[in-house]
Amino acid sequence: MRCLVTGAAGFIGSHLSESLVARSYDVVGIDNFSDYYSSSIKRKNLSKLTKNGRFKFARVDLSRDDLSRVVRSVDYVFHLAAQPGVRASWGSSFSIYTKDNVVATQRLLEAVKGVRVKRFVFASSSSIYGDSETFPTPEEAVPKPVSPYGVTKLAAEHLCRVYGRNHGVPTVVLRYFTVYGPRQRPDMAFSKFISSVARGSELWVYGDGKQKRDFTYVADVVSATMAARRAAPGSTFNIGGGGAVSLNHAISLIERTVQKKAHVKHMAAQAGDVRNTSADIAKARREIGFRPSVTLEEGLRRQVEASLPNR
Repeated sequence: MRCLVTGAAGFIGSHLSESLVARSYDVVGIDNFSDYYSSSIKRKNLSKLTKNGRFKFARVDLSRDDLSRVVRSVDYVFHLAAQPGVRASWGSSFSIYTKDNVVATQRLLEAVKGVRVKRFVFASSSSIYGDSETFPTPEEAVPKPVSPYGVTKLAAEHLCRVYGRNHGVPTVVLRYFTVYGPRQRPDMAFSKFISSVARGSELWVYGDGKQKRDFTYVADVVSATMAARRAAPGSTFNIGGGGAVSLNHAISLIERTVQKKAHVKHMAAQAGDVRNTSADIAKARREIGFRPSVTLEEGLRRQVEASLPNR
C-alpha cells in the first residue's frame, strides 16, 4: 500500500510517517517548508525517515505546484499540511491561511478525484467549534469558530464534503484537540512552558490559567489517524485525550517533571483563544476503535525527556 502524507516534515506528520513505514507502508511525504518556524526543525523531524527505503520525500507547495505526480498510484492520502496557529491568523497573515489551508486542500482534492484513493483523511481542528456550549463537545455541535484559523479549517472540511458528494472522494475528517508530545512545534504552549521552566525564565500564560484544554498525546493522534483508513467515507470524528484539565494543572505537572518552579506571568487573553475545549470521543471509540492510552502526566514526561535530553 502506498500513502501520501502532506506536512510530513511537521510535528504530527513526521510521527505519522514513521508509524506508517514501520508497518510496511510505502510513504510519499511532502512539505513546503513554510517559514512559520525554523526549517532546521523540520529537517531534523525527517532525519530518521530519510534513512528508510520505504519513505520518499519531495518539497511541494500544494497551493501552486503540479500535484499529478505525487498522487499517482496512491492508496491513502493523509492531509496534515496547513498553516498553523490561532493567534497569527489575523490581519494580513490571513492570506497565507487561505492559501495553505483552503486553496491547498481544494487543489489536492481536485488532484485525487480521479485517482480512486481508498481514503482521504483530513486533519481538522477543535478550533472549528469556537466557544462550544456543550462539554464534552460532540461532532454534531454547530461549528462557530472564533479565529480566522478556525474559519479556514472549517472551510477545508466543507471542501472535503463537497468533493465527497460530487466526485466520490472518500473523505474522513478528524478534529484534533490540542496535540502535544516530542517534536511539538516551538510556538505551542507546552514547548514554551517546558523551555521557560527549564531556563528559569518567565512563563507567560494568557488568561488566568483556569481555562481547560483536552490535551491529546501525539501517538494517540497517530493511532486514530491510521485507524481512519477503516472509517466510512463522509465520517467526522473528534480526536481528544479523554478529558480536559486546566493550564494551571498542566504547568504543575511540568514543574514536577522538570523539578523546577515555574515563574508564571499572567497576560491578557488573546483574540481567537477559546475558554475551554473538551472532546466527546464516543463516536471515534465506537466506529474506529479509538482509545487514547497516554495520560497527560506520562505524555509530558516523554515530551520533557525529548526536549531536555541532558537535564
